[in-house]
Amino acid sequence: MQVETNNSYNITKEMTAVKSAEEETEKPVIPIDTQIKHPLQNSWTLWYLENDRKKDWKQNLKEIISFDTVEDFWSLYNHIKAASELKQGCDYCLFKKGIQPMWEDAANLEGGRWLISLEKKQREVELDNYWLEIMLCMIGETFDEYSDEINGATVNVRTKIDKIGLWTANGDKSKSEAILSIGKKIKERLRIHSKQQIVYQLHRDTQVKSGSNVKSSYYL
Repeated sequence: MQVETNNSYNITKEMTAVKSAEEETEKPVIPIDTQIKHPLQNSWTLWYLENDRKKDWKQNLKEIISFDTVEDFWSLYNHIKAASELKQGCDYCLFKKGIQPMWEDAANLEGGRWLISLEKKQREVELDNYWLEIMLCMIGETFDEYSDEINGATVNVRTKIDKIGLWTANGDKSKSEAILSIGKKIKERLRIHSKQQIVYQLHRDTQVKSGSNVKSSYYL
C-alpha cells in the first residue's frame, strides 16, 4: 500500500509539473525592452509645410503627429522622408506641443531664431545631419538652464539656400546671455566650422523684411 501511495503521489506530482511547464510555454514571451519607453521632458509636435500655391500658407501647414518618448521619436524619424528629400519650398517644423510654427503664435511673438544657411551642395550630407542634431538637442534638453527658452525648429528646403532655424521664446536684450549660450551650443553640437557664421534674427524684423535685408541681432 505504501508503494502504491508513493507511485500515486509521484505520478500526480509529475503531471502537475508537466501542466505547469505547458502553461509556462503557452504564455507569450514579450521582450523586456518593448515594454519600456523613456519619457521626454516635453511633448513635441511635427508639422509639415507643403508648397501648394493654390492654397494659402495656413492651409499648407499640416500637423503630423505628437510624441513624448525617445522611442516614439525614433519611430517617427525612421518612417518619414529625410529633410534633403523634401520638395523645393517645403518645410519640416518640430515644436513643443501647443506652440504653432508661426510668428503669430503667442509663444513666438517676442522671440527670434538662430539661423543656419546651407548651400545646395551641402544638402546631401550637412542638411540631414544638422537637422537631426538640432532635433536631438531640443528633445534632449541639451541647452541646460536655457532649454525652457527653446520653442522649436524649422528646416526649409529651397532652390538655392536651405535654412535651419532654432526658435527661442524671447529675443529681448535682457536674454542676451541665454541667446548667445544657445547659439554657441548649436555651433558646438553641429560642429559648424568656425568660419561659417550663424545669425540670430528677431521675428518682428523678419516679418517686415526678407532675405539678406533682415537685420541680425547676434552673430557667431
